[in-house]
Amino acid sequence: MEKKYPRVGVGVMIQNEKGEVLMGLRLAPIPDEWCFPGGSLEFGENIEKATIREAEEETGLKVSNLELIAVVEEKRYIIINNKHYIVIGFRAGKYSGEPRLMEPDKFREWKWFSLDNLPDKMLEATELIIKNYKAGKIYQG
Repeated sequence: MEKKYPRVGVGVMIQNEKGEVLMGLRLAPIPDEWCFPGGSLEFGENIEKATIREAEEETGLKVSNLELIAVVEEKRYIIINNKHYIVIGFRAGKYSGEPRLMEPDKFREWKWFSLDNLPDKMLEATELIIKNYKAGKIYQG
């Protein structure tokens, strides 16, 4: 029997000049849920570099001045995909470019949302990152 290990994911909250956050509507692996740009840490990769890479791969945006805002554990994903993820959430202090649909096999669209008017269906990690950010806490067990 193969031994399972937790994985590390990254997510980045990108805010525009109005304070709205950028989210993508997923097609896979969990369809019809909104989430921040992000993904899995590659072996030997620095978490900030992974966050920058994932944001650019998914949205075409170049992010910088990253600030750690959350460390969260996805519990729903264990049940759905049998994968255990610890996700490190960052806030991008700067970004350049306009969001583009870079991975149409994974996302339907990118859209800006007010933190006071978020979509109903979000990936658990994105929900938890926002919750931690609003509470001003990096980790809430």
